[in-house]
Amino acid sequence: MRFLQKIIVNAVLFLALAGFLQNMFYVENIWVSLGASIVLALLNMAVKPVLFILSLPITILTLGLFTIVINAGMLSLTSAIVGSGFEFSSFGATMLIAMIVSLVNMLINNQLRQP
Repeated sequence: MRFLQKIIVNAVLFLALAGFLQNMFYVENIWVSLGASIVLALLNMAVKPVLFILSLPITILTLGLFTIVINAGMLSLTSAIVGSGFEFSSFGATMLIAMIVSLVNMLINNQLRQP
């Protein structure tokens, strides 16, 4: 059930960010947002651990800040897979969206863990 909750939270978050950051981020409709959220979840399960292990030296060197670049890369890959309904204006915008998505997911996960 937590997997489904994360997908729904990310889909709603994508729609909200597309509304707030209209010049940086575009989501066509709720179905594209839901599809992008599913693709991102699958990429985070399959590709992200490999990238994290391969980039471990630079992640340690930057005190963990390189994970933002990895998260932005996952969002860029998601955008490439989903297609024209899910787009970023630049890689800087992708990094900003990645930071916001990571922060909101961290806050929501902390709230769900508390009894």
